[in-house]
Amino acid sequence: MKALILLFFCSFFVLFYNYVGYGLLLYILVRCKRAFSRKQTLPASPMPEVTLVIAAYNEEDFIARKIQNTLELDYPEDKLKVIMITDGSTDRTPDIIRPYKRVQLMHQPERNGKTAALNRAMQEVDTPIVVFCDANTLLNKAAILHLVKHYEDPTIGGVAGEKKVLQGENDGAAGMEGVYWKYESTLKKLDAALYTVVGAAGELFSIRTALYQPVEQDVILDDFIISLRIAQAGYRIAYAPDAYAMEAPSFSIAEEHKRKVRISAGGFQSIIKLAPLLNIFKYPLLSFQYISHRVLRWTLSPLSLPVMLITNALLVWNGMGGWYLLMLVAQVAFYLLAIGGYFLATRSIKIKIFYIPFYFLFMNVAIYEGFFRYIRKRQSAVWEKAARSTAAVS
Repeated sequence: MKALILLFFCSFFVLFYNYVGYGLLLYILVRCKRAFSRKQTLPASPMPEVTLVIAAYNEEDFIARKIQNTLELDYPEDKLKVIMITDGSTDRTPDIIRPYKRVQLMHQPERNGKTAALNRAMQEVDTPIVVFCDANTLLNKAAILHLVKHYEDPTIGGVAGEKKVLQGENDGAAGMEGVYWKYESTLKKLDAALYTVVGAAGELFSIRTALYQPVEQDVILDDFIISLRIAQAGYRIAYAPDAYAMEAPSFSIAEEHKRKVRISAGGFQSIIKLAPLLNIFKYPLLSFQYISHRVLRWTLSPLSLPVMLITNALLVWNGMGGWYLLMLVAQVAFYLLAIGGYFLATRSIKIKIFYIPFYFLFMNVAIYEGFFRYIRKRQSAVWEKAARSTAAVS
């Protein structure tokens, strides 16, 4: 019985800490840091030259709008270079880009994946700052300005922009992705305020060009690996919520599922490739943030869900009522809501009360699938384009 109680409370603690407690602890630590430190005002420096690298694969339906958005960015034209790399594209994407004189097109017919494309593009970058951006997103006009201002601080090695998921009226449960990213944005703000963002999103992030390390071609989450290796080298990753990339949610829950499983497989790969960051004695603050925000979410948290349910049921079965019975009823209700949310999602029906339990469970099931895909070596690093809703960006 004692073993069941211990397992129950350990799993409960892991879940609470990972999804609620870590954010609360961050908030307290940030408030303490601000109370005992003075804000430094750094001298403004001239706007640096920047290269914007955009990887695109079969984006003929959106690429013209992306180019227009890029050329309208509020940054001096003579200080902004644009590289679009379209390796492996079999549609008209390269042909649409080619007439634009301000855009340097890099194309080869071989499809080796986004990581290989970025490594190839970086050989052409000769500016001190490089910004990476996805081809299916739109940036706010001042995005580059808001990114580069952080580089006035020499301890900053990279800057993560914000991802905003636009939601149309008929986007259904896939639009829950936007709620999730609002939660992630809050954590990133707190992470950056304490020390560093732990992992940038590929929709929009920038780095000092000199800090770029060519990424292994089999890497799935290139943005995550690139940014954390810079943090591992002793630099901080700042967060610029006023620089944001806007994209539509996944076209359907099936497309969102495909994307989540790929990210989860990449998460397990990243844990292996970034194994030194698990050493909290070598990287005290960085490891604390990395393990709390990322590693737990990909490992112990999904494992804790069935452990907590099963141990709770066994404790009630063995006569432990009261609080344990209330917790079991709450868990069963949560899973029933999630199941209801699944059936509603398959019919694109929007009822908010079902969204949170469904999407939470949906993400954690995808982590299991991603784990088995990773250990079976069935997850390719080659571009895997997910269909996006068009209503929100039309």
